[in-house]
Amino acid sequence: MKIGILGAGNIARNMANTLNAMEDATFYAIGARDQKKAEKFAKEYGAKKAYGSYEQLASDPEVELIYVATPHSHHFAHTKLCIEQGKPVLCEKAFMVNAKQAKEICALAEERKVFLTEAIWTRYLPSRTMIDEIIRSGEIGDVTFVTANLGYDIKDVERMQRPELAGGALLDVGIYPLTFISMVLGNDVKEIVSTCTKTVTGVDEQNAVILKYDNGVMAVAHSGMLAGTEQYGIVYGTKGYLIAENLNNVTAIKVYTKERKLVKEVKVPEQITGFEYQVRASMKAIREGKLECEEIPHAESIVMMELMDQLRADWGIRYPFE
Repeated sequence: MKIGILGAGNIARNMANTLNAMEDATFYAIGARDQKKAEKFAKEYGAKKAYGSYEQLASDPEVELIYVATPHSHHFAHTKLCIEQGKPVLCEKAFMVNAKQAKEICALAEERKVFLTEAIWTRYLPSRTMIDEIIRSGEIGDVTFVTANLGYDIKDVERMQRPELAGGALLDVGIYPLTFISMVLGNDVKEIVSTCTKTVTGVDEQNAVILKYDNGVMAVAHSGMLAGTEQYGIVYGTKGYLIAENLNNVTAIKVYTKERKLVKEVKVPEQITGFEYQVRASMKAIREGKLECEEIPHAESIVMMELMDQLRADWGIRYPFE
């Protein structure tokens, strides 16, 4: 399948490397904000076509899937551009800035009968199924509590500080701990308590979220851009617990007894970058005539945006364009 990349930043480079190492996908075209940047990117990563505007990329009849790799503040406009041209879209996380945008863009894709999915890669990785299987097996007993955290020292990254780019830790980093918890416990949340600290620009720099579910199970999520953390997702059960190491691209899953004795370690399969799974899931869905991926249906993306909307509202954070 011929794939185009919209945006020529760092994450686009990761996707280009992924596509170039895949046998079942081709990095066909790059779209950037100017022609010289597009040509430089195409030369470096071997794209056949280089476009100096996103409109040109979206209108190329040869492109079969577009990966939107721009900052999430621009996801709505760029995804809409592609859908209106009839182009299937794999949109980088965070899917949109808020639930209003998510609902509108999903409705447009469904109305136009154009495939659309969110590139929240942890939902496509093999580790998700592996964790599910361990929980279902009963090895750790009934789940009682989940913790998940992800932190980086990225406070000096400009886009993280800028409200007009939907900056802050939550949308960029916090979506991963919240997604890990959602994948384990679902979305029947009864109560949420949360807080954050803010940058001088008014976006969240670190946050903590406590979730209580209808069945009495609880979870704690933490994310931040001030310091690196151990980046674990931990699922506690009545017989033991499991630790998923490297939360947003799990490298190993370790199972412990309730006496904290390691009884099993499961390594994840070797990968190119991990991005290949979301690409293959998208290609499979497109070929089957589906409008979404079963790994992350539109409804699931909307629920996550609603949760993050609620958190930002509680913290008094609103982006200037909202």
